Amino acid sequence: MAGMIDFFFEFASTYSYPAAMRISDVAREAGVAVRWRPFLLGPIFKTQGLETSPFNIYTTKGRYMWRDLERTCGELGLAFRRPEPFPQNGLLAARVAHVGFEQDWGETFCRALYAAEFADGQQIGEEGVIRELLTKLSLATDPILARARSPDIKDRLRATTEEAERLGIFGAPNFVVSGELFWGNDRLEQALRYAQRVRPTT
Repeated sequence: MAGMIDFFFEFASTYSYPAAMRISDVAREAGVAVRWRPFLLGPIFKTQGLETSPFNIYTTKGRYMWRDLERTCGELGLAFRRPEPFPQNGLLAARVAHVGFEQDWGETFCRALYAAEFADGQQIGEEGVIRELLTKLSLATDPILARARSPDIKDRLRATTEEAERLGIFGAPNFVVSGELFWGNDRLEQALRYAQRVRPTT
């Protein structure tokens, strides 16, 4: 691989949906490896004095975002349905994703989760929805959920969120290359080109 990119994403994030659905293919074409980094925006928003998404606070910006996301999904051939309520509670999903990335099914789960939320309009904060997704992926539901609620997985998600804040991340998706931030689905290709030019850091 020519480089490495860290993909910080949040399950409630609107533009993380198209980014998650396409990043593996475009990164493979670019010869860049991807580390998927599920985190939570809520704690970061709270440090900024926000109790909800800025798209809810600034309604004009929010109206634009929903229409823009619809257009973006249309261009990519992705189904789109606005989730209600917004934002969704992605805490359990993020913990399950961390389990998935230690067991090699994380990407598949994340894409299925995003499709459930933004294509099918399901409530991803409900345990039943996550159980159903895991079952459809032929995964052992009870052990996975038990692992997701373990102290070390909780700590891992907390640490990833704290790392995102230290890096200066304020939204999602974010693509990080050697400490350089690229914010937004529309910056993915730029981040990949940058990753091709710089040596990965550890």
